[in-house]
Amino acid sequence: MKLIDLSSPVDAESWEPDPIEHTIMTPAEGGEHMIAEMRRHFGLSLDIADLPGGEFLNNDTLTLTVHTGTHVDAPAHYGSTAAYGRPRTIDQMPLEWFHQPGVVLDLTSAGVGSVDADFIHAELRRVGHFLSPLDIVLLRTGAQEWGGTRRYFTDFTGLDGSAVHYLLDHGVKVIGTDAFSLDAPFPRIMDDFARTGDRDLLWPAHFAGREREYCQIERLANLDALPDSGFTVICFPVSIARAGAGWARAVAVLH
Repeated sequence: MKLIDLSSPVDAESWEPDPIEHTIMTPAEGGEHMIAEMRRHFGLSLDIADLPGGEFLNNDTLTLTVHTGTHVDAPAHYGSTAAYGRPRTIDQMPLEWFHQPGVVLDLTSAGVGSVDADFIHAELRRVGHFLSPLDIVLLRTGAQEWGGTRRYFTDFTGLDGSAVHYLLDHGVKVIGTDAFSLDAPFPRIMDDFARTGDRDLLWPAHFAGREREYCQIERLANLDALPDSGFTVICFPVSIARAGAGWARAVAVLH
């Protein structure tokens, strides 16, 4: 058995549209903090010299969105209402969705924009994979190459509405991508809408989740290290009460 990390890190030194704030409390600062808290809450007196090396424990405080790093979008992310009822939040999603066989589809030839159902069907035929219910479909767009830069958020390939519905028709509940979004890049969506005035071109992959319940995994990594199929994906999201998404440490298990 071999494990492959499919997760991109939360890194405050990387460029993000919503910057990460990461404050580190050193072990020495942790000692001073702990002594102050002991006195404040319990009236206990302790000196920094009583601690081994004059240190206690470090701590990290982060301010970031749930869409930073590798994360799972829950149906509640797509809107407040849905055709199938009240959209579930990330803490309500069934765990079995996130521990299933996986297949990787190669979108690197498609260029910036989105691909349709015919492209997905042809790629599945190329790799010789027949979808089963709950298969986790991973999209390798090559966007990982631009990770940590502004280009990561503008140069990738997503899915259009027909492609998402094609996968959902086959029982898929989780679709993952190494890109920033399962939809086309924001600038491409805006250009297409300005040119056509067609509202159906506005984030069709996400808005498909208002019609049918499914989850996305965005900002994956190392998909080029995987075979086309024959592996298991484990991508349990962090259980954040009432949240529309949760961070995940996604891994592939090669047997």
